[in-house]
Amino acid sequence: MITLTDNATTKVGQLIEAEGDEALALRVAVRPGGCSGFSYEMFFDTDIATDDVTVEYGKVKVVVDPSSAQLLTGATLDYKDGLDQSGFAITNPNAERTCGCGQSFS
Repeated sequence: MITLTDNATTKVGQLIEAEGDEALALRVAVRPGGCSGFSYEMFFDTDIATDDVTVEYGKVKVVVDPSSAQLLTGATLDYKDGLDQSGFAITNPNAERTCGCGQSFS
């Protein structure tokens, strides 16, 4: 299952608060595609299946489908807001190769 850093948890919490729906969960998924074979997908979701893996970081609920959870074991989601880097980034020890944009892996 993916781990959220404190910065990522804070930012996701702010985004959920801005949406005005505390029932929202952050869904993180791995989908076929991208230039390296798989790509990450993140979005807010309220549709949680019984076989989804769910972890809570404070008030932030993270949901991952079972097949994506296997590929995200040990991965970390971080958020940076600086001059040289800004936005969410996933560090995944299961990725053997990543593309230049950092959005896909194999």
